Amino acid sequence: MEKETRLFRNPSKTRKLIATSGVICLLLLGCFLYGVGIFDGVLKIKLAVGSGAVFVLMFVWLLKSMVDLRDTSPRIVLTETTFSGKTTPLSKAFGEGSWDDVRHIQMQKVGGDILVVVSLGNTQKYAGRLSKMFWKMAYHEQEQLLHVMYSASEIDRDAQSLYALFTAYWEASKQPPGSST
Repeated sequence: MEKETRLFRNPSKTRKLIATSGVICLLLLGCFLYGVGIFDGVLKIKLAVGSGAVFVLMFVWLLKSMVDLRDTSPRIVLTETTFSGKTTPLSKAFGEGSWDDVRHIQMQKVGGDILVVVSLGNTQKYAGRLSKMFWKMAYHEQEQLLHVMYSASEIDRDAQSLYALFTAYWEASKQPPGSST
């Protein structure tokens, strides 16, 4: 097992994500303009408010994504003892996790993306890292596990190979030092 793997942004995937987001913003803007009656003179409040709110959120996210293009640091870093990532807002806020605390790793489809979900025990160790909102999203009270998600949507790997890489590092971390598999 390599001592460290750094996964960087894939420029073509990022351009595709930004282009898709831009098209969605344009469609939402069109819905908003239709809702306020620009085309037919009839005000449709629910459509205007809904599409306007989603447009503002998408547009802010699009601008933030364009600013983030200047960030050339690795999107995911895996070492023999730790892992970290910046591919989702939750993983970025979470920071670095320890392989010793991982209970299981799985793939999960969320919206149009397949995410690698790393489930962590020893949640007290990570309690102060996340905002209240992120903690509620990530912490599963019944299992007493913290679920941190990583996406392959902007890196040079697909979800299956990202899952395999996470699993390989986790399995290697369980091996005693100096042993070879």
